[in-house]
Amino acid sequence: MNKFAMSRIRRTSGKFMGMDTLILTTVGRKTGEPRSTPVGWFPAGDDSWFVVASAAGARANPAWYLNLAAHPDRATIEIAGQSIPVSARELHGSERDGQWATIKAAVPRFAQYEQKTDRQLPIIELTRRS
Repeated sequence: MNKFAMSRIRRTSGKFMGMDTLILTTVGRKTGEPRSTPVGWFPAGDDSWFVVASAAGARANPAWYLNLAAHPDRATIEIAGQSIPVSARELHGSERDGQWATIKAAVPRFAQYEQKTDRQLPIIELTRRS
């Protein structure tokens, strides 16, 4: 599924399943190998993007989230035909709460994901590394 989705994202300038999508490449926390996955994104300002580790409401966080936690400064995103090195930072407290409300208003299915799980869905800010 991921290979199909990534191919489509590259052909359609980042749109997939009705939302803006980027390709996130992390370094595997156990293998050290690059791992790529499509992830919906939300604007976070110049040279930064918000992503949600929702896993569609699964019980556990997605592997890419765990990889980012292990190697926050060793990720890249592919967006609009560009490969961009990024650093990851998880939002907490009121900063997270405010962004979560914005995300749910923009893409209501995230509220459904929240209802399917007991975990708080992490929001990660990806910022371009220089």
